Amino acid sequence: MSFISLLKKGNKSSGIAALGNTVLAIVKGIAAGISGSGAMLATTLHSLADALNQGFVFFGSALAEKAPTKKFPTGFGRVINLFVLIAVIVISIMAYETIHKGWELIRHPKESTDIWLNVAVMLFAVLIDGFILFKAMKEIAHESRSTAKGFGVVAVAVKNVRLASPPTRLVFYEDIIATFGALLALISIVIAYFTGLYILDGIGTLLIGLLLVGIAIKIGYENTLGLIGVAAPKEVEDRVAAIILSDEHVDDIQNLRILQEGRKYHVESYIELTEGLSLADADDIKFRVRDKLLEDPDIGDVTLGILETDQIPTWK
Repeated sequence: MSFISLLKKGNKSSGIAALGNTVLAIVKGIAAGISGSGAMLATTLHSLADALNQGFVFFGSALAEKAPTKKFPTGFGRVINLFVLIAVIVISIMAYETIHKGWELIRHPKESTDIWLNVAVMLFAVLIDGFILFKAMKEIAHESRSTAKGFGVVAVAVKNVRLASPPTRLVFYEDIIATFGALLALISIVIAYFTGLYILDGIGTLLIGLLLVGIAIKIGYENTLGLIGVAAPKEVEDRVAAIILSDEHVDDIQNLRILQEGRKYHVESYIELTEGLSLADADDIKFRVRDKLLEDPDIGDVTLGILETDQIPTWK
């Protein structure tokens, strides 16, 4: 598979987020340089970190689509978890710098200039980050097989975020912080300007840094589990079991293990077939069930073992 073909399979949410945050980082950086606002500088660093992270994760998600090889027979799905963990390191560094900047502004508050430039840029940031966040929510709805439309995807995304692929979850969590951070910076800039409480600029900057720490811990934890190898969510297990049991000759499932590799699932199962089948018929049934499972776009490979039913229900 060519490099261009792999890129086309990259995660759409992270690609859009990388482009959007690049534009935001440039606009915010110019505004921060003109106005001297600490909160604006903090959100500039956040947008810069997001742009680098999402671009990095986009390439990682494309590489994870590389076909299995003899050396790597289960494919490259877990590569995306590694890329996201590296992105977490960048987020952590930016969080430290933001907290440090916020603490300095609290200790030595100073007035920022060009208030209306800052307000305009922050409103622009809220719109762009909000758009990226909504696109990530739509992607979560799509990946979780939801039929929700319009603003209905918001509730679905919050409920089903754990069913989304690692890069989509990263975009979702990061842009929640980015959108909230932009609103927080906007509020702190406006209040500081009209009240003279310039310490609020530092407090807003500090809070943005703390939010970055929280999101780095959450994303880091989830992707560490992914690197180790984590079981599929209950919803995916139920879906796979339903496909297996939908075959008229499958009597029971004795054992089922589903391992998540990036955004793909590896299925291993022993299934019990009805009595009186010949070996040839049993083989045909096994391959029929396997092919039906592989029709699911989220399932990467399937290994099935067949047994004659013991008349004792095992799967619930």
